[in-house]
Amino acid sequence: MLGLKLATDPRWVNIVESNIHEILTDHAWCEQKAASNAISLITQNPEKEELVTELLVIAREELEHLQMVHDIIKQKGLQLGRENKDHYVNELFKFMKKDGSRNDALIDRLLFSAMIEARSCERFKVLSENIEDKELARFYRDLMISEAGHYTTFLNFARQYTEKVDVEKRWKEWIEFETSIIVNYGKNETVHG
Repeated sequence: MLGLKLATDPRWVNIVESNIHEILTDHAWCEQKAASNAISLITQNPEKEELVTELLVIAREELEHLQMVHDIIKQKGLQLGRENKDHYVNELFKFMKKDGSRNDALIDRLLFSAMIEARSCERFKVLSENIEDKELARFYRDLMISEAGHYTTFLNFARQYTEKVDVEKRWKEWIEFETSIIVNYGKNETVHG
């Protein structure tokens, strides 16, 4: 469904389990960035009423996810750590087209957002199926479903709002690029690491 070409090695969960504090902290900040991304898209496209309406829902959901992760951190007697750079997202960001029209930029930003949601969804699936902590397994299963919805929303809006961009062709380019960089990840206890 997600179209990703390279699946995460389930052994990544062993790395995650060795430092739950790190994955939870990283996850919390990923949710904060996802909410900020939705708000940024709203700020840049206030005239697109349907997009704004849906992105308000997504921003709220991402903040709720941040709250849920923070609650788990506290329940485990841990403290939210500092944010670290997300090198995977930074590489994806560099792939976004910076030239072209305002509409072209919107379409690529939506595809960028869809890609992050797709990989997050895939990682949450791997966690839900392989982590020994049953509470975390259920938590990540629920979030996997939510991320899949966000992925679909971003991709569908790219298709809806495009003026000149061949969205299917550009999405394939995104998939190919993501495949070329994801081989360098899955070695750290972070959501995209």
